[in-house]
This record gives sequence, structure tokens and C-alpha cells, in this order.
Amino acid sequence: MRLELPSHPKARARRSQAERRVETQAKILAAVVDSIVDRGFQRTTAQEIAQRAGVTWGAVQHHFGGKDAMMLAVLDDAFARFAARLEGIPLDAPLAERAARFVDGAWAHFRSRHYRASFEILLNYLGREDLGRERDWRQCMWHAWNAVWARLFADSCLPRRRCLTLQHFTIAVLSGLASTLMLQGDDAALPKSELELLKDALVRELSDGRADATGAGPGKPLHEQR
Repeated sequence: MRLELPSHPKARARRSQAERRVETQAKILAAVVDSIVDRGFQRTTAQEIAQRAGVTWGAVQHHFGGKDAMMLAVLDDAFARFAARLEGIPLDAPLAERAARFVDGAWAHFRSRHYRASFEILLNYLGREDLGRERDWRQCMWHAWNAVWARLFADSCLPRRRCLTLQHFTIAVLSGLASTLMLQGDDAALPKSELELLKDALVRELSDGRADATGAGPGKPLHEQR
């Protein structure tokens, strides 16, 4: 009987410089989010971020240039994560399914650590004229939201003003529920009834192509509203 000797494991493929850079940046951004959620924005120091990420502050500066640029990167990452949560919703699904999955996916983002961190960043950075990016942040947030909405509900014929009101209402409900959870702590009950009510409201409004309160007729589908 011939004894088969164990083969040597294949050497692990060496990561490229670009892959190492992406991995390091992801660690730093995760460290920022964790620190802000666990300790608060004001107590999130350079030393705290570097220690959590397992790098030096010099490495952080190499990748992001400084704290302000790093906070902007956290916001950009949060916007991207929001859109990614909703990519899998089939566009040919019935409206009720699309609305339900949209609310569930959006709520998963609003109750996430990334949203909590970005919320604190915005609270502390909005209004700072020295950064010169306040308007850009608001535009980025609205663009990320509106792009997802327009893709999922392109068949809606609501007048544009009514559609914008519905979007703002949806954001207000989700952000309000998220703020309530933050205040109540980890023992807060999930707002299932409120989310179901929001889903019903979306289906009812998006199904309605009748005139709005101003007497205007049905608007164009969202993909034609430019």
C-alpha cells in the first residue's frame, strides 16, 4: 500500500497594492463608524481611530489627508451602502412588493451603525462654512435617495410636487423612527406597525394618478420628469 504524502498547501495569492489600499481604507472607515457610535463624535479622536483601525495616524493621513476628508469619506460610504441595500429589488415586481422591500431596505439603513455615525457627522459639520461642502452633502444625500426612488417607482404618474412631498415624508418617518430608537437605547421595540403604515401609505399614494390638491392632472412617470 502506497502512502500518500500530504500535499503542501498552495501559497496564498499575494495581494496587490490597490487591494491593500482598499482594505486599509475600509478598516479606517469602520473604525470611525465604531468610534462615533460607541463614544460619540466629540470623543472620536485621531488616536482612537488609529488604535481601532490598527494603523498609525500617519497612515490615516496618507489615505485621507485629515479628519475632515475622512468624515466626508464616511458619508460617501454611507450613501453607497444605502443604494446597495436596495439594488436587488426587481423592477417588474408588483408595486406593493416594491414598496414593502423599499421600506424594509431603507429602514435597515436608517437603523444601522453607518447611519448613526453619518447622522452625528452631519450634526457637527453642517453649517461649517470653512469646509465649503455643506451644499454638496445635501445634494449627495438627495441624489442617492432620489436615484433609488426613481428607479423603483418609475411607473408612478404622481405629479412631481406630490412625489417630492411623498419622498420627504418617507425620509421624515424613517429618520424620526431612527432617532427614537437612538434615544430609547438598545431595548427599544422595533416600530413594526409604523413601518407597515408607511408601506400602505406609499402603495396608496403611488397607485394614485389623479389630480393633486392644486387641481393639476397626473404628472409624467418619474423617469420622464427631468
